Amino acid sequence: MHDIKAILFDTFGTVVDWRGSLIGDLGAWGAARGLVVDWSGLVDAWRGAYIPSMQRVRRGELPWTNLDELQSRSLAELGPRFGLPASLSAEDRDYIVRGWHRVNPWPDAVPGLARLKRHFIIAPLSNGNVALLVNMAKHAGLPWDMVFATELFRHYKPDPETYLGAVSLLGLAPHEVMMAAAHNFDLQAARALGLRTAFFPRPTEYGPHQTIDFAADSDWDVVAEDIEDLATQLAV
Repeated sequence: MHDIKAILFDTFGTVVDWRGSLIGDLGAWGAARGLVVDWSGLVDAWRGAYIPSMQRVRRGELPWTNLDELQSRSLAELGPRFGLPASLSAEDRDYIVRGWHRVNPWPDAVPGLARLKRHFIIAPLSNGNVALLVNMAKHAGLPWDMVFATELFRHYKPDPETYLGAVSLLGLAPHEVMMAAAHNFDLQAARALGLRTAFFPRPTEYGPHQTIDFAADSDWDVVAEDIEDLATQLAV
């Protein structure tokens, strides 16, 4: 591993607990306004729309559309099914969409990233847009050196342009960059392009609905317990 100079991190689910954060944040916000909404059901369905909405962009059915806008469209479609009033103001709808900007890190994330930062360039490589990732970093205290939003490349993962675009902007070769994720598919795409790979599971990411990614499904370069363990295995 001596040639690795940078580590890119998937973010939602890998670094931050999107599900627990959104349900807690929006549940408290809604209760203060007297809203009777099935926030758990809405958050799960909203996340379920995440990949299909990006696939429409990847297939060319939609022009480039960043994640905030895709999430806003999905919320408009799903909200009424879970009790979100149609009369909700545009300001309130924006607050809900921007809940994705306010998600909290897993307990090991900030200390693990701080250790890795002393020896490597660290950055997210996420389907989130720039504003989302910057706001999330400020909220969660994530010590990134750079923010690689796929918005910069106008492609969503797992398109090759995302991984290779980040590698190119760093001025590095693919084998000098490691992709770290709690999702095996992300690492499969990165490995195919010559990046090194690190996996650690987040078995509660989807709460009771999780069905995949409980363990590594390939011989990734590093298989760790979490980000702190990744730092330990990389001897930092």
